[in-house]
Amino acid sequence: MTFSSSDRWLVRALMVLLAVFALGKAGFTLYNSDIEAIGLWRLILVWANGLPLDVRTSALLLLVPALCSLQRRLSLRLLLIPYYIVVGVALGVTIVADTVMYEFWRFKLSAVILSYAASPEGATNSVPVSFIVWRLLAVALLALLIAAALFLVTPKRTEGKAWRGLVVTIVIAVLPIGVGSCYQRGQTLFQDHAATNPTYAFFSSFLLERSFHYMPDTECASIVDELYPPTDDLADTLLLTAAPDILLVQVESFSGKFVKELGGLPDVAPNLSRLIPEGIFFDEYYSNSFRTDRGTVSLQSGTLSHPTLSLMRERQYHASLPSLARSFSQGGYETVYLYGGPMTNMGKRAYLEDMGFDELIDDSAFPDSCLRCSWGVHDEVAAKWLTDWLARQDTPHPLFLTWQTISSHEPWQVPYSRLGDPVLNAFAYTDQCIGSLVDSLRATPLWDNLLIVIIPDHGYLYQQTYEDPDFFHSPMLWLGGAVRQPRRVHTLMNQSDIAATLLAQLRLPHDDYPYSRNVFSKRYTNPAVYCCFPAGIMLKDTTGTSVFDITALKPITEAPSHCDERVRKAKAVLQQSYNLPQ
Repeated sequence: MTFSSSDRWLVRALMVLLAVFALGKAGFTLYNSDIEAIGLWRLILVWANGLPLDVRTSALLLLVPALCSLQRRLSLRLLLIPYYIVVGVALGVTIVADTVMYEFWRFKLSAVILSYAASPEGATNSVPVSFIVWRLLAVALLALLIAAALFLVTPKRTEGKAWRGLVVTIVIAVLPIGVGSCYQRGQTLFQDHAATNPTYAFFSSFLLERSFHYMPDTECASIVDELYPPTDDLADTLLLTAAPDILLVQVESFSGKFVKELGGLPDVAPNLSRLIPEGIFFDEYYSNSFRTDRGTVSLQSGTLSHPTLSLMRERQYHASLPSLARSFSQGGYETVYLYGGPMTNMGKRAYLEDMGFDELIDDSAFPDSCLRCSWGVHDEVAAKWLTDWLARQDTPHPLFLTWQTISSHEPWQVPYSRLGDPVLNAFAYTDQCIGSLVDSLRATPLWDNLLIVIIPDHGYLYQQTYEDPDFFHSPMLWLGGAVRQPRRVHTLMNQSDIAATLLAQLRLPHDDYPYSRNVFSKRYTNPAVYCCFPAGIMLKDTTGTSVFDITALKPITEAPSHCDERVRKAKAVLQQSYNLPQ
């Protein structure tokens, strides 16, 4: 097919967009070279593998100009100025945001980012304002260059109807080329992500949200019922007392990567290593998700996480969620939640209030002179305050108290300098604070009736990507005078299982937690863990592990080998998890 002069400008516009996407890929790989450095030849392969999706994305963006070209003697260049500005901004935002956010997220830019953008303090607490300003300037410059280039290749007036150009543009735009076409055998996950067009990935993610329907509902329910059976019996007792005071230490980002006993780095958490032989250590425990808002809900409500939905923010669902605070209140407990920062990010305060905590303690409880980071008071301050506060309590009721730590988080600035790597040093600092807290509580009369549960909210991608299932592998340790005897528990379990497991030990009902299993039940005969992140899901059982990319619709990890049944189970849990009661 030959193109007339009326059509050729569309080809030039296509070349402009393809050049923009090619430069974007180069910028993405160079900016993130600390994650994975790739050479020129590999970069060319990445570009080639992503080219079909780049072409389709470009055709989609050129549909409006192609339609406008059908009108004769139209002032085309002036007419398209507003559209080119919109296209320039859309490409500038998605290319730059995808590039700079990958360092933190390790998945392609998606609609999920909007839920976090609604709470901008999360970004400003993690990075300096200058970081954000420079990236916004890069967006503005790129948007201007794209809009200007498209403007210059567009004719001032149309001379004839560009039918051929329109037909070709429509055909390319509807071709079945998606994110999965960029995932190639022999590429790492980083290279798959580098090949994927960020603009297409972002806007197509809106169509993905809540569209997870892989099988008939009856088949889905049957699989999920087998994985999450009723577990109201108790086959093993871990505690010496029926109603201990409970301190749940929710540790920021503390994955197994930093714990020697889980195969992690040997010198990051020496205090945890020191305490493990004294308590009950769960060495096959897995977090449900990838961020604090999701992990908090899985922990406090004993429910599953969602790749594209944060239940913490969605207040319309709170009334239907089970709650550890309510369960303990019904068992005669006073319930308290301590967080050393402001409870404004991601709707935290509203969620905790709706869960029924008797008291919420935030940074307003601490003097301005306390050691602080961008998120709030440092962990050593909160730990000391917590010890003193517990010593002053004279309530006849047992306590259920959650302390959410802060310091092991970007920007990794802590009043501690044992390790040279700032990330590892921040985790070592939190480990030191927890060790000091435990030692202080051990010296008080509280200890004999105290159960301390140390558990992270989620993992941290330190020299990892989501194709590594160990991202979700986390430490959980039960300590205190209420513990019957030290032991290791090798049973596969999820963060969402903590609710039923803990309540069962106290002989408190937990039948309103459909996705929480008491792992010490005789009915827990199919141990499996389910985890998710915005681009994928993971299921691990006794047969192995599968990580499935829900955007590319392909497994990205299969160990020890491919297993259709594991993937089917993971899809069933994902599908069922979105059946949310209002």
